Amino acid sequence: MTLIIGGSGSGKSAYAEDYVVSLSEKKKKYYIATMQIYDDEGEKKMERHRMLRSGKGFFTIEQPVDIKKAVEKMENGEKTALLECVSNLTANEMFSEEVPVTEEVITEKIVGGIVSLNEQLSHLVIVSNNIFEDGKEYDETTMAYIRAMGRINQKLAELADEVVEVVVGIPLVVKSGRV
Repeated sequence: MTLIIGGSGSGKSAYAEDYVVSLSEKKKKYYIATMQIYDDEGEKKMERHRMLRSGKGFFTIEQPVDIKKAVEKMENGEKTALLECVSNLTANEMFSEEVPVTEEVITEKIVGGIVSLNEQLSHLVIVSNNIFEDGKEYDETTMAYIRAMGRINQKLAELADEVVEVVVGIPLVVKSGRV
């Protein structure tokens, strides 16, 4: 399992796609999309990502919640998947009910689902956002989301064989162990 993290517009998605292509050889490549589209901006972002990965051989699975169920949409055999991205998945899970889910519950659900998914794959590459660097205080609901993302990213980094931070398009290996 590889965790690729970076800020918005850092180049982490393009790096992750190329990384999966280099890993997969003849294995099936799945792109697990977690973004829910609510407006024109979201639609444009989704189309941009779709164009960037065209021709790379990905089969797309839309899975905005309950990430472990993505494997049910995959064929048998060796397979590699790119999970794009944990921050969308976390927001979808945390705010899909009338009352937001607690940080502890959401952390357990997201990490548990990813571990379950990873067990079914040859390799899982996970993209997540680094959303902690602006130093601002937000309303309590947003702060709960930020804290949950911090916990999730820490747990995923601990579980991952490799962690890469992408900064201005440059991958920096934080934890090495490429399979």
